[in-house]
Amino acid sequence: MSNDPPSESPPVRSGTCSPDELRRLFLFESLSDDQLEWLCREGEVRWFEPGWIFREGEPAECLFVMLEGALILSQRVGQDDVDVATSTQVGAYSGAWHAYLGDRVPQTYRNSMRVTAPSRFFTLGAAEFSKLMHEWFPMAVHLLEGLFFGVQNARQVLGDRERLLALGTLSAGLTHELNNPASAAVRATSTLRERVAAMRRKLSALADGSLDRDALEAVVSLQEEAVAKVGKVPALTPLETADREDRLSDWLEDHGVAGGWEMASTFVAGGLGEEFLDKVAATVEEAHGADLRGALGWLNYTVDTELLMNEIEDSTNRISGLVDAARQYSQMDRAPVQTVDVHELIDSTLLMMGRKIGPGITVVKEYDRSLPPVEVYAAEMNQVWTNLIDNALGAMDAKSGGVGTLLLRTAREGESLLVEIGDTGPGVDPAIRPRIFEPFFTTKPVGEGTGLGLDISWRIVVNKHHGDLRVESVPGDTRFQVRLPLVGQNLKKEGVQ
Repeated sequence: MSNDPPSESPPVRSGTCSPDELRRLFLFESLSDDQLEWLCREGEVRWFEPGWIFREGEPAECLFVMLEGALILSQRVGQDDVDVATSTQVGAYSGAWHAYLGDRVPQTYRNSMRVTAPSRFFTLGAAEFSKLMHEWFPMAVHLLEGLFFGVQNARQVLGDRERLLALGTLSAGLTHELNNPASAAVRATSTLRERVAAMRRKLSALADGSLDRDALEAVVSLQEEAVAKVGKVPALTPLETADREDRLSDWLEDHGVAGGWEMASTFVAGGLGEEFLDKVAATVEEAHGADLRGALGWLNYTVDTELLMNEIEDSTNRISGLVDAARQYSQMDRAPVQTVDVHELIDSTLLMMGRKIGPGITVVKEYDRSLPPVEVYAAEMNQVWTNLIDNALGAMDAKSGGVGTLLLRTAREGESLLVEIGDTGPGVDPAIRPRIFEPFFTTKPVGEGTGLGLDISWRIVVNKHHGDLRVESVPGDTRFQVRLPLVGQNLKKEGVQ
């Protein structure tokens, strides 16, 4: 593996092309004498000193066939060149081998090639190689074209299906999440209408003359105090709540308020205790002939109304938050490339997938909030998080009974931002680990997976963002690691390759 900058092209000198030597190569062993003569006329033999011959992404100009020497083929992964093949075999070839497809595909080198020893190659220009293929092997060209574009189209169709399946899952989850606060808001609104009507009746009773002006103003002041307390309700355990309700029920019963247990739960929910009720009783006592139950009933409706309005506010805020999360996830109203806080993307994805996270799954977030924003294709990175989280949940559901820990961790590694998505499932079998990023490879039952989730994720992270995607796995601890460059990304604008 190397991340050295490209070196100067090695010195080149020409050699003599021999039809007899070409005939000994497996690529050309079946050609006629005339065809071999044509190759020698159109191509040439060249010597290269150690160094880079061509680099991935450069215009593909030649087919290279090694006559002697040693070559290494590599591909760009993130900021590194990863060696994928090493050969000293005579006849090994690379370069513009897909020139026969013409301008239907980008004519660039698909990998990089360097030689580690003085090496001799037969080289043939891309145009000449294309002509050779179409004139000498027309049937082979049709078969290869069909295979190439067939696989490409199949990948596209199944990739679209993978995205639609994810969209369907997320839509179902979002619908479920929206239904709960919407239903709560509807119920609270209906109850609120009843409480407001009852308050009007209580107000009419209080204003019938039993309270003088000062006493009525005092009761109204108590009402405002009660409303203020509702917004500052302390968090109580169920046991504490029950204990406070019992004490308020006893207080109401001691003061001759029938059915006081109904008021007690409302007062406790509103943060009112015995001290406040003592204050109400003293105020009413000062107003001769006033009805304590009537005053408490009015305050009960006031507190209940405020609680209902809080519930409606919480529900609508929840709906608004879900809509914002959906917008953040889909990136519908945003530019394709954005500088974002990666934690916002992960959290929006997690919220969209909330319905798939069962009660037995514990979500652990270990975020490094000091990480700087990164420039990414936000919508497509959300698809990566969706695929990886879905796989993690599936691993724990399939073999662990839906029980486990989903880990979401971020950190800085040199000039890269690391995102780890882990699970406590059974792990990835070492026998299949080298294949999990291959297109169409899946361990799921037929009909449950396309085998493209990890392939799509790999192409988004590696090809489009020049990052890195890998897996580390032992039973009980599997972690998919995404590394994104923090600087100098030069994101591709032409889409996922």
